[in-house]
Amino acid sequence: MKTDVTDSLGIELPLFAFSHCRDVVAAVTKAGGMGVLGAAWMTPEELDMSIEWLEREVDGKPFGVDLVFPGTAMDDEKTPEEYLASIPDRYLAFVKDMLDDGGLNDLTPEDRDAYMVENARKMAMTNKKSRDQLEVTLARSSVSLVVGALGVTPDWVVKAAHARSVQVGALVGTARHAVKQREAGVDLIVAQGTEAGGSVGTVASMVLWPQVVEAAAGVPVLAAGGVSRGSHILAALSLGCQGVWTGSLWLGTAESELSLEMREKLFAAESEDALLARVMTGKPGRMLRTKYIDAWQAPTAPAPLSWPMQSILNGYSYKRAEHARDLDYWTYAVGQVVGDMKGHTTVKSEITRLLNEYVDALDHLQKVTDVD
Repeated sequence: MKTDVTDSLGIELPLFAFSHCRDVVAAVTKAGGMGVLGAAWMTPEELDMSIEWLEREVDGKPFGVDLVFPGTAMDDEKTPEEYLASIPDRYLAFVKDMLDDGGLNDLTPEDRDAYMVENARKMAMTNKKSRDQLEVTLARSSVSLVVGALGVTPDWVVKAAHARSVQVGALVGTARHAVKQREAGVDLIVAQGTEAGGSVGTVASMVLWPQVVEAAAGVPVLAAGGVSRGSHILAALSLGCQGVWTGSLWLGTAESELSLEMREKLFAAESEDALLARVMTGKPGRMLRTKYIDAWQAPTAPAPLSWPMQSILNGYSYKRAEHARDLDYWTYAVGQVVGDMKGHTTVKSEITRLLNEYVDALDHLQKVTDVD
């Protein structure tokens, strides 16, 4: 499975793995793919420590970092404290009443306020924070790829990355966005179908991937959204993509950052349990259906706040659910491939399975296309 992307990035497999967990990033990278660390919510200090840890783990193999690029998403920028103060009291009361009704023990007012301030500082995405994250990332020669998911990549970001021999990628949900990213000078484009977890658009992967390949006009495209089988990899390559971008697949592995309880909830879910909602961030996203999601989508519920206030508000819910070990009142971003995730596994076993399934799918394709 050698492609232009594997050659340009010096990797063995055209398999990219987005994860907030550095253990997953390291494991995929060591197996010959490219792990990409989801770092948008990290402080610059946390990011620097994570990159340093990855450098020790992967022994010189290339890996990537996923960021919010400065200037792409903060139209109405405030300080973390100002964002926190922008959350109306009735929203906090709505969440508190919901969790009280669910029987979850509350935090003390002092602990709640302290945690909300801390969470606001992590979740508030300011240009300064993004710029600091980018500087930390580009200062490390071990990082080979930086990827952004919100807005058109600024020209100066591309130039700064290229000056350090770092490639730049961008996630898109439409062919129109792919054209803009190509014109911005990115090195690869991730075409993410609506089946994916987290922030998504509305176009399905099988429709989107070839549209983006055409719009990219030579810029390599990675297929994302619903990739969990070797046959999906073959389909992506057949549609002109140069590799696949995966995320939800790794949530059920031993290396995942998720608790055993959360993984068990994913294993019990079907594909239709991965819903589109604005509950997690205020932007459209796909996540696991729980009582928390249902409460926010009830007719009497307030409309979710805009980003990042909704993310900041959710910190309170997460903390109470975590303390109570009641994950019915929390959720997690996951794609429709959750229906394929039925038991505990490891990164190594998942990659082995994908490669074996790819070979089987290729053999099947050759049999049905052979002409006597």
